[in-house]
Amino acid sequence: MQQEIRTPILSVLGHIDHGKTSLLDSIRGTAITAKEAGRVTQHIGATEIPIDTIKKICKPLKRDWTGIEVPGLLFIDTPGHHAFASLRKRGSALADVAVLVVDVMEGFQPQTYESLNILKLLKTPFVIALNKIDRVSGWNSVNKPFIINYKDQPDYARNELDARIYDMVGDLYDKGFSADKYDQIRDFSKTVGIVPLSAQTGEGIADLLLVLIGLSQKFFELTLRLHLEGAGVGTILEKKEERGLGTTIDTILYDGKISVGDTIVSGGSDEVPIVTKVKALLKPRALQEIRVEQRFERVKTVNAASGVKIVAPNIERALPGSQVRVVGAGDVLENVVKLVKSEIEEMKMETSPEGLIIKADTMGSLEALASELRDEGLEAIKKAEVGNISKRDVIDADTVKNRYFGVILGFNVDILPDAKEVAMANGIPVFISDVIYRLIEEYEDWVNAEKEKEKKEIIERLPAPAKIKILPGCVFRQSKPAIVGVEVLGGKIKTGVELIKADGTNIGTINEIQDKADSIKSAGLGMQVAISMKKPTVGRQINENDLLYVDISKEEAKALTGLLSADEEDVLAELMELKRKVIV
Repeated sequence: MQQEIRTPILSVLGHIDHGKTSLLDSIRGTAITAKEAGRVTQHIGATEIPIDTIKKICKPLKRDWTGIEVPGLLFIDTPGHHAFASLRKRGSALADVAVLVVDVMEGFQPQTYESLNILKLLKTPFVIALNKIDRVSGWNSVNKPFIINYKDQPDYARNELDARIYDMVGDLYDKGFSADKYDQIRDFSKTVGIVPLSAQTGEGIADLLLVLIGLSQKFFELTLRLHLEGAGVGTILEKKEERGLGTTIDTILYDGKISVGDTIVSGGSDEVPIVTKVKALLKPRALQEIRVEQRFERVKTVNAASGVKIVAPNIERALPGSQVRVVGAGDVLENVVKLVKSEIEEMKMETSPEGLIIKADTMGSLEALASELRDEGLEAIKKAEVGNISKRDVIDADTVKNRYFGVILGFNVDILPDAKEVAMANGIPVFISDVIYRLIEEYEDWVNAEKEKEKKEIIERLPAPAKIKILPGCVFRQSKPAIVGVEVLGGKIKTGVELIKADGTNIGTINEIQDKADSIKSAGLGMQVAISMKKPTVGRQINENDLLYVDISKEEAKALTGLLSADEEDVLAELMELKRKVIV
């Protein structure tokens, strides 16, 4: 007997604000976008679109569905490309197909290119949803299939859209992909399909669904038939407390089936797998997203692929992002536990004693945050854990010697009251946000501000390199104090600095600097000012046209590394070379 085909899993990716969640909203008729923090999806939700709904939407394009066995589509709405990369089956992406959402007006952005790199790395087939075509000048967007509505557009609007698609085809070619508008493609296994649409008006949604159904049926038929009747395997998206149910785990089941009464093994937050029995299975109603659904249907069995809420005892330690495995009839429990444990170990991040403390609400979020930090060159992580910020986290941060790393970054978590108290008492900076890129921006802004403050303090405390020339005809007093006119040839002079000649002879301290009879504290490159010094006598220790340098020790030069302007660097190098010759 022929096996039933499982629901294909589709992941939605794209640059921030290009309309990933709006696209799903357009299909399921909900409004999750407005509820998301910063209007950016920060957790992975799952929405099941039944085949009957897809047939209804696609009716203007296709009436004969003979040969189509796909039971629907399961969309995973990811917070970003990094979260997509962390949602894995063993050795490959969780999704069968990806939908890369691109704003037609903005084109490819940094996160789009990063998504393409990950799709290529994981060898995941994808389709481009070219969103917001309603913004193309002169385009009249209505809730119809794109291919039908295209014919009714004015020539100039069609030309503009075609030109934008042509540019995108070129961008994709540069990245190693062959692409074209979907209706021009014969072989989707070799060419990436571009589907123009508007999540705002619904135009092109039918075209996209039809392409995805066709791709799933034609190219993944054999894969989708695998393991449908076997022991279920899934990925935990979130752990939640539900009134009347206790702790539950939202899961994407991607292989086999799971039933009430099954023994399951899941990852635990302390790296010890949890063994428990399924007490209840709850499924969101069709077209409802698992994160926001309040009314669930109790079911006895769930087949892959599906989003399901699992109710089971003793799952308080369940680790979001880890796997859930059903112990099948012929399985040895100990072997399944070992398998889950090895998968948890694969998820562990490398740590270093001098690094950041990062906390997040799920393993997927933690991996996404760590990955974003690595992209910013911040690879040093001391501790990465799921959960709220605790007193122990603050104490750990306090042991970090590098003060720029002795901080805590928390994504979508709270700080416990005793931890907050200790952090304030010890001056440990804590950054919390429910949008990953904002969290990193806040931390980087703090680092930059602190470094600028530190730089100012060092520059104020230490002498700056400078080279000056005593101007001819500008000796105003010969001694006690000597007052001469000078030009700053490089760097900056300040009151209180020691001056030396090219042969290393110390000629004393600058007591005062005057510019047009006004006393000033410093003078920079190109300025002509008068300086007074108590020690030298003009005609003996110093003369007109002499070159003088601000005296800087090796230790001071080392402390100034990276803090000087280009002309200050040049003067310092010249001074160090002169000193070397004098010593030799």
